[in-house]
Amino acid sequence: MADPITFALVLLFLLQAKHLFADFYLQTPRMLRDRGRYLHLGRLQHAGLHAVGSLIALVLMGVPVGLAIVVALVEWAVHFHIDFGKGRWSDHTGHGPHQAGYWRAFGVDQALHQWTYLVMVWAVLP
Repeated sequence: MADPITFALVLLFLLQAKHLFADFYLQTPRMLRDRGRYLHLGRLQHAGLHAVGSLIALVLMGVPVGLAIVVALVEWAVHFHIDFGKGRWSDHTGHGPHQAGYWRAFGVDQALHQWTYLVMVWAVLP
């Protein structure tokens, strides 16, 4: 795709669509348990699901495989730590869906993921 604006918008769309499914449809009970523990198999799997989805989107957009793998691995680590931070915060505050603090934490978590996608797109622009 020669036009960098079209490339960026299509890749961002693919990453956001991947995010929708990985965060809201494909999480298993294991991925949702014990979110405040650092070494957590479910979070490793959840972040891995995101990384694999991003790798597919990057390769579909023609990003060289080596670069796509590096970007997906960095996203895996970043996603893991964003979710860990939210899990720790949620454990610390004890906020539930009926409280504003829960939704603020949820919003920050989602914004950080979306900003990660902006950086990823910027990193692979042709």
